[in-house]
Amino acid sequence: MTAVVEAGTDLALLVAVDAYVPSSGESLRVLADGRAVEADEQITPRGNRMHLLHDLPGGELSIQYSVHVEADAPAAPVQPTDEVTYLLPSRYCEVDEFAQVVADVVGTASGREAVGRVVDWVSGHLSYVPGSSTVQDSARSTFGSRQGVCRDYAHLTATLLRAAGVPARCVSVFAPGLSPMDFHLVVEALVDGMWEVVDATHLAPRESMVRIASGLDAADTAFMTTLRGDVDFRGLQVVAIAQPDLPGEDPGARVELR
Repeated sequence: MTAVVEAGTDLALLVAVDAYVPSSGESLRVLADGRAVEADEQITPRGNRMHLLHDLPGGELSIQYSVHVEADAPAAPVQPTDEVTYLLPSRYCEVDEFAQVVADVVGTASGREAVGRVVDWVSGHLSYVPGSSTVQDSARSTFGSRQGVCRDYAHLTATLLRAAGVPARCVSVFAPGLSPMDFHLVVEALVDGMWEVVDATHLAPRESMVRIASGLDAADTAFMTTLRGDVDFRGLQVVAIAQPDLPGEDPGARVELR
């Protein structure tokens, strides 16, 4: 990741794998104006590992992150408040506006059946069009335009699930098999006491995805947020590889994120 920043800029990064993910060889290297900068790691209220960069010198900024993730990881813990928190409307998920829509999409279905109907509807009614949306677009505008990228698919999926009474959250992930490679946003639905990952884009196998950060919507999971100063973003390269082989995708399988 490269950028040019003005002196005094403060940034927040969400690029490191979740604390529950077994990993080794992790490295976060930040160079600002050619000098190494230490990142201050904090855990957010949503349990994400955030790295803060304070008072950066002006000039070129380079951020490199690498990690090796182990094959087995524990299931994401379910907190007592999750069934309430992840039913709420949020900045990009206008849940209270979709009561009639979700009634038409889901009908009388509940639980996993409702989840399947929502994912199928979003997948069948949206077109994946890179560059078709902006950071201002939400579930409302995506429903109207019927196109977008992964964050738009995730926002509409999460919104419909919450409107159907299924707790749902957005999760940024590394997604081996994604093409072109980038950070990816998917959804976790809380069904029968388990966080199940769903992805209406169907662009990468869920089995190989690795959790970075989770929250109500993309506002909680952005890989970089400018807190102060100015950033001229120059480029981003993401490489995520599954070893020894990329798993196949079974659309009907229940999958938990690593």
